[in-house]
Amino acid sequence: MDKNSQHNLCNDKTFAKVFNDYAKDLKRFLFFKYNNLESAEDVMQDAFIKLWNNCKNVPLEKAKSFLFTVANNLFLNIKKHEKVVRKNNFRHLKHTTNETPEFLLIEEEYYQKVERAINGLTTKQKEVFLMSRIEKMKYKEIAIKLNISVKAVEKRMHLALLQMKEKINFKK
Repeated sequence: MDKNSQHNLCNDKTFAKVFNDYAKDLKRFLFFKYNNLESAEDVMQDAFIKLWNNCKNVPLEKAKSFLFTVANNLFLNIKKHEKVVRKNNFRHLKHTTNETPEFLLIEEEYYQKVERAINGLTTKQKEVFLMSRIEKMKYKEIAIKLNISVKAVEKRMHLALLQMKEKINFKK
């Protein structure tokens, strides 16, 4: 195998390395946008599929930029579509369900509070919170990944949870 084919994104080993290098960061980036792990993983997979389909046109050194740009564009397109669907669903809401318009508005307000609370955390708190609650990492794993002590992880998580509790406290 020549040296050039090893640096080609169409090479399985090279693509696998790119995936291993960027998948976690891309998923985290998308989770910050979605606040939904399943959606973040779906869009991440779609971004890697687009990279694979364009492997001949994307230089190896531009792979990360390509992935994040594609993922961001996919996110924006999905959000536009969701907005249209939401408007359409709201107009055609059937009152025969248990979910009254009032319930739906309260539920939407609550989700917005949760999203604002997560986005209101400091970068360090948000990072630890997402690794713990979304990626299901243990404090020791987070400490190793971030190169900090377990006590630092515990403190960041404690402060994040206090701040979240304060901001999400739902008042009628």
